[in-house]
Parts: sequence; structure tokens; C-alpha cells
Amino acid sequence: MRNTLKFSIIIVVTVISITVFIVESIHQSFSDEVVKEKNDLEQAKEFAEEMKPKVEERLHKIDIHNFIKTITFDKGVNVNPMGYIIIRGYINGNSEKYDFSVSLEYRSKEVGTMTFSPELSYRFKDWDKFKDEPQLKENYLKRLSKKEREQYLKDIGDK
Repeated sequence: MRNTLKFSIIIVVTVISITVFIVESIHQSFSDEVVKEKNDLEQAKEFAEEMKPKVEERLHKIDIHNFIKTITFDKGVNVNPMGYIIIRGYINGNSEKYDFSVSLEYRSKEVGTMTFSPELSYRFKDWDKFKDEPQLKENYLKRLSKKEREQYLKDIGDK
């Protein structure tokens, strides 16, 4: 009976020890993943900071009407499932009307695709390319209120 009790205690202690070891291993593994993820996010933030001047340069290059006075970047950085680093921002202090999003390619260290809000996109539109179709610009302008139309024409240098 005494041997059985000793044997039972040894088994219980062994099972508890193994369980503690497994739990500790899983916890350590999870901690390593969190640290690695944090490091990846920190790298993404640093890369985004390095790339902001290139983004600004590209925005100014497509700004044929010299509409851009200021460029503001949001603080957050996202990494999409494809591995692209996404930064967002806005132009001339208007985050609701003139916002943009940029994907950055970490491996090639390049600015990828840029998307713009519709209002900002129209500020970059080169109407000279549509000289044969003047109705396109007129149709766009008709959709705007008088105040918006005047501001738009001022923004693109037509007034």
C-alpha cells in the first residue's frame, strides 16, 4: 500500500511537471511571436518614414495644377496580407475630401499603387487630354454647386 501511494505521488508530480513544462513552452513560443510581430511592425513604421519623401515627390509630380500646398500623413501603418505596407494621408489639411492611400513595396524599396478620394483625383485630372471631348469637363462641372465649381476651377488654375 505504501509503495502504491509513493508510485501515485511520483506519477502526479511527473504529470504536473510535464504540464508546467508544456505550458511554459507554449507561453514562450507565443511571446516570441509577439516580439517578432512587434519587430515587423516597427520595421514597417521605419520603412514608411523613409519612404514618405518619395511619396511626397510622386504626389507633386502628378499634381499638374499645383493644387498641393501641404501633405499630412496619418500616424498609423498597416501591413496587408500580401505584405505591402499601407500608409494614408490627406492634402491641404482636408482629411475628408482630399485623402489618399499608398502601398509601399518593402523588397524593392519603391512606392507602389496610390489611390485617391474622388475629389482629390479630379484635382489631378489633365483636361487637356480631353480637348476633343470638352463635354466631359462640362458634365463634371455641372454636377458641382456654383461655389464648388468656382473652387474647383480655382484649384486647377482655370480661374
